[in-house]
Amino acid sequence: MPLDEDKYPSETGRRRFVKGVVGSAALSSVGVGGAVALDTATSPTGVGGGITQFVGIENTDGPAPRGMPLIPLTIDSEGALKGRWPEVKTETVQGREVTTAETTINGTTYSSAWYQYCGIQTAQGLTPDADQDNFFRAVPGASLAWQSESKEAGEKFFVSDFDDYESWGNGIGQSGLGKPAKGQWRSEGDVQTIPVQVLRSPEVSKVAKGKGRYSDIPADVRDFFDAATEQDFMAWLNKCTHFCCVPGFKTYEGSAKFGAEDRVYCQCHQSVYNPFSPVSKSFVALPRPGE
Repeated sequence: MPLDEDKYPSETGRRRFVKGVVGSAALSSVGVGGAVALDTATSPTGVGGGITQFVGIENTDGPAPRGMPLIPLTIDSEGALKGRWPEVKTETVQGREVTTAETTINGTTYSSAWYQYCGIQTAQGLTPDADQDNFFRAVPGASLAWQSESKEAGEKFFVSDFDDYESWGNGIGQSGLGKPAKGQWRSEGDVQTIPVQVLRSPEVSKVAKGKGRYSDIPADVRDFFDAATEQDFMAWLNKCTHFCCVPGFKTYEGSAKFGAEDRVYCQCHQSVYNPFSPVSKSFVALPRPGE
């Protein structure tokens, strides 16, 4: 076999691991003591790191150490989808004045630190007071046919783009389970992209209300999930917590081989996430660049 031939079958959608990529798994075993050491070591040049509690979509299979964090959303008067950004404020931390983004949603502390992993902590849009408008916008070269045919790169997503969500299908898994889109958030201009996935699904309101099979989801998680959704929409930061790849809901045909055709599937190392199973977890948020 030639040295440059991919050893993974193309139908799985799996890609070769590239040496030198450092993922979040390396931090998954860091305890509270390790987190304190990490924060202390980086505090002269970074801000906002340390143990962080978040609500995300659950990792159900594969090597990913945890789920991907949710992004609360709102819909403006024209039907455009926007991610909700936490309240920006200035406070004194260890004798320094720093700008933070944090608010409380139905009893859950929602913070920009939720997204500080996999290099996203260096994105300009993650700076609390960045000059960004919070709209979810289409990305170029999207692997979803409906999106590549109807949305230009940088164009806002609107409720009307998802009108057929209760019947939509693309031959992967069950039709009518929801309609996804791949996008970017707080990434306007010549800046680092913050990748997101947006999904409109009839399951969203069922999860929020704890109906049927979703009744076991803890009330505090459901409360946040309910406040984070609108008109059956949900969104999350689309960076696999294993080695920082970009997964997809109903995006890769090979996902069926791993029981993930109706889940969020990461093609690199077969991590699987359930978007309809929100969980509250903690992790070590990496510090943002110093101010």
